[in-house]
Amino acid sequence: MKNNLISDYLDYLFPNPKCELIYNTDYELLIAVVLSAQSTDKRVNLVTPVIFKKYPTLKDLKEADIEDLENIIRQVGSHHKKASYIKNIARILVDEYQGIVPRDRDKLIEFPGVGRKTANVFLSEYYNEPAIAVDTHVERVSKRLGLAYSKDDVLTIEKKLMNKFPKDKWAKLHLQLVLFGRYYCKAVKPECLNCKLKDICKEKKKNI
Repeated sequence: MKNNLISDYLDYLFPNPKCELIYNTDYELLIAVVLSAQSTDKRVNLVTPVIFKKYPTLKDLKEADIEDLENIIRQVGSHHKKASYIKNIARILVDEYQGIVPRDRDKLIEFPGVGRKTANVFLSEYYNEPAIAVDTHVERVSKRLGLAYSKDDVLTIEKKLMNKFPKDKWAKLHLQLVLFGRYYCKAVKPECLNCKLKDICKEKKKNI
């Protein structure tokens, strides 16, 4: 019953949720998701057009000047590491995968800067694979709504969400939870007053 209430409300708020990262190709999406770690989609969307205009192919990215990449992506944070990730992702794709991002989670998580969450986001968004990526928004919302315990780690939360919701809803649910956490169930000053889930929310007493 609670799961249906959550699903119905998310469908009401976000009937057709979309990934907010801007991309044109598979590798552009992968790099954008890597850059979004500990950053925001808004900041990433400011730097990726600059990167892909200046370095329009994977070969160009593979051979890009590392300091130039660092300067371009400085505002997304961890720019030294992430610039290295970009170059190495491009190198691996060119040298080992004929320029095509693999449709395989195990292979993806071998790429620098790519963990399970990033792989799930990519597979769900680009290949429409059933997957749930647990970022900070999904983790926060899941714990507040009692879909997971406060002590649960991200892998445990992912498994619980997969058990609680139908497989054909996973990709959509992931985006809905991200958007709900980003715009409504925010970390600071969540908009609880008019939320239709406030009666099942563990945070309601703090914010109403």
